[in-house]
Amino acid sequence: MKKDIHPDTYRDVIFADLASGEKFLIGSTVRTTETDTWTDGKEYPKLTVEISSKSHPFYTGEDRTLDKAGRVERFKQRAAKKAS
Repeated sequence: MKKDIHPDTYRDVIFADLASGEKFLIGSTVRTTETDTWTDGKEYPKLTVEISSKSHPFYTGEDRTLDKAGRVERFKQRAAKKAS
């Protein structure tokens, strides 16, 4: 890396994917209060993300619905009420 081009807060950060459970160690300036231990035994700052390339349908080829709030179920219930 060139000297003096990155901010002072640039460091390795663990990004943990909630959907797949995968973890990535990437250089970043993101602010976080959590920490986690990487496979090398060192402790790094950790940021939890909802989706990454390991769980996104575009990259995995899977067709699935990522619905945390139950929106699809609520819509189906409302549609069933209107139909009856």
